[in-house]
Amino acid sequence: MVNLNGTDVESLVREILQDLLKEMPQPVSSKPGSASAQTKTVTVADYPLGKKRPDLVKTPTGKGLNEITLRDALNDKIQAEDVRITPETLNMQAQIAEQVNRPQFARNLRRAAELTVIPDQRVLEIYNALRPYRSTKQELMTIAEELEHTYKAQINAAFVRQAADVYEKRNRLRK
Repeated sequence: MVNLNGTDVESLVREILQDLLKEMPQPVSSKPGSASAQTKTVTVADYPLGKKRPDLVKTPTGKGLNEITLRDALNDKIQAEDVRITPETLNMQAQIAEQVNRPQFARNLRRAAELTVIPDQRVLEIYNALRPYRSTKQELMTIAEELEHTYKAQINAAFVRQAADVYEKRNRLRK
């Protein structure tokens, strides 16, 4: 256990997650053509996707798994964006997790799917802002609004709002 200014961090995180699970919104339905709307339906029989359904796994640049080779990487024909995971792949993995009764893991995958569209630097800034005593409640609520409206990250926005409420109750906000 880690103790931060007299606070058991593990206990704090557990409380936030328990509260979040109680009030977690369901993923919102997507407009046709959006990332979630394009996610294919998969079953446990499709797992692991990379072996059993590589036709469904694409990179953000549209490359299939068979187009990512060591030779191309060594010849600088593969860029970082060519090997990043997509929201579609994460959402397909979440479907499978739900089918094998792993709802918490499925929720984590759906949160991760939302985060793929947010620039890495901004994700790190948000992560740091969510640490105890780093942000005011208003700053966290502003982050939640940004996640919801700029990035359409509904699940993550709800998480940040819930964290702000728990931090307020436990006096863990920056003064």
